[in-house]
Amino acid sequence: MDPAVEESGMQDEQGWTKVEKRKAKKQKKSDTKLGATTPKFMYAKGEILKRRDAVGINDVRELVLHLAADGPPPSWVRVENPRSVTKVVALLIPGLTSDVLGLPPLPTSATTNPNIPIAVPLPPVQLPEDVLTGVPFISSTFTYACPTRAPGDQTRMHSVLNAFFQSPVTGEEKKRRLTERLTSERAQDKSPMRYLLTTEQMIENGYPMPSYLAETFEKPEGWVETKVAAADESLLSPQSSDVPRIYAMDCEMCMTEEGKQLARVCLIDYKSGIVLYDQLVKPGKAVVDYLTRWSGITEEALSKATATFEEVQSHILSVLSATPTPVLLGHSLESDLNALKICHPRCIDTAIIFHHPRGRPLKPGLAWLTKKWCGREIQNRGEGGHDPEEDARACLDLLKKKVENGPGFGEFKVDMESIFERMSRARNGGIKTAVVDHGNPSAWHGQKATTCVACKNDDEVLSGLTDSIESHQFLFGRFTALADARGWITAKSDTPPDPALIPAPPAPEPTMAELGPILSTLDEQLRRLYAALPPRTALIIFTGHSDPRRMAELNARKLAFESALRMGKSAEEIGKEGRWTSADGRELEEEVEKAKRGLLFLGIKGL
Repeated sequence: MDPAVEESGMQDEQGWTKVEKRKAKKQKKSDTKLGATTPKFMYAKGEILKRRDAVGINDVRELVLHLAADGPPPSWVRVENPRSVTKVVALLIPGLTSDVLGLPPLPTSATTNPNIPIAVPLPPVQLPEDVLTGVPFISSTFTYACPTRAPGDQTRMHSVLNAFFQSPVTGEEKKRRLTERLTSERAQDKSPMRYLLTTEQMIENGYPMPSYLAETFEKPEGWVETKVAAADESLLSPQSSDVPRIYAMDCEMCMTEEGKQLARVCLIDYKSGIVLYDQLVKPGKAVVDYLTRWSGITEEALSKATATFEEVQSHILSVLSATPTPVLLGHSLESDLNALKICHPRCIDTAIIFHHPRGRPLKPGLAWLTKKWCGREIQNRGEGGHDPEEDARACLDLLKKKVENGPGFGEFKVDMESIFERMSRARNGGIKTAVVDHGNPSAWHGQKATTCVACKNDDEVLSGLTDSIESHQFLFGRFTALADARGWITAKSDTPPDPALIPAPPAPEPTMAELGPILSTLDEQLRRLYAALPPRTALIIFTGHSDPRRMAELNARKLAFESALRMGKSAEEIGKEGRWTSADGRELEEEVEKAKRGLLFLGIKGL
């Protein structure tokens, strides 16, 4: 027998030889074809040199849309065979810095461009046991680290998550929205009812939902819902001529032994502007903090309260259960409804119908809106705190301005949308998307994603990603243990920080030896995730920013100084330590630029 055939064949039970040469040749041809079309990333150095700033988070977002949703190709990086990318996984890992990864520092020489990608050195073959290697997965998987720049202005860094998840709408979509708006404006007269929140808007913004609208909110003990004559389409889509009573409402809270409790509620009639109800609420538990700076509630005032929470809740419920069903107006009204433990179907929210200048999902503050669109200042009583009547009346005036000037009033022509909305219109069909993140991503940046996985730690993030890979085409995950260990993440407090207090300097950075276990865990998590990725998956890792602590400290000092001036304090009263100087301003700008620096790693898993 020919030796060649003997090597490539095998005998069956009847002694016949099966030659596998043709099958092997076909497979080899297929593999060669696939290899030829393997997607690759290549940085366009010439284009990056032309840029004034480093690659931005918005550029990373546009790269994702190019790969996952037929978006236009970016200029700063070339993607060979982008249509052969099967999935896109984007990971945000704050805390990964050049020193941790063993990369050379960004150049500071005026003759060297700091925005050019940095070559990532290969991990050493062998190191002594007492020498740390950072995150070897990075150096063994990626060839370059591309410097990035977080969004912001001279004195502040803006949200990396917001910049990544919010995208400008396409020209085609902008035209469709304009046509829709013009049609809507022609179809309806100037009625406040057109600004009622939809069921979807209420759910997305965390409103406690009445059971007859949606089964998304399980009412705990003590909760009530308003009664309606009929839970049909007319409830949220009434005729524009059918305008029921509208009440502007604002609540204030105090802190008791069992958490925040209602301390005061105010109702104002929209049509007449008359205060219909303004009631202090006798706390059911001992008060530990009156929150006077924000609530305006003092111990003296609350000591005169006679109405119990149950009596106030019952009164508000009876007002809202009238026929036709009244409309509640407020700013971030879900907070007031939670304070009252009431579910109500008809709501208008000035934090939603008016826009933040940087677009969704950011919400504007009531004081800012009132100054911008009504030309007056509120909440400027310093230590005296807020006045619920003043806040409720501001909401009333804002709505009247909106009704008078039309739906476009108070909207900034940013024309932004979630990247998940953009992906849903992709020509290659609906893309299944997943956000796996700490906290509750479904209430924030993951609102429009197909799947949201809420996590408590990085291990759960890893599990959520590996469980979702098979059924989704785009996945986002965030690992925060490293940033947390470095002191970059501050836990949210139940009470806002006191702007008059000078902040303490940040704690010293942990040593590399102290970070060793965290880095080893992160390295193992990335390896396990990479092993679970199918071939031709684009893996995008970005760090977002650098150490923000000094920037945050300086901004807090600046805020404390400005707050002291607004309260009428003299330079002597503020003291030398509390003053803000031009040198402090220059240092703040320098620290902001440092904090905005990040790194980006691009790779595609091979066959």
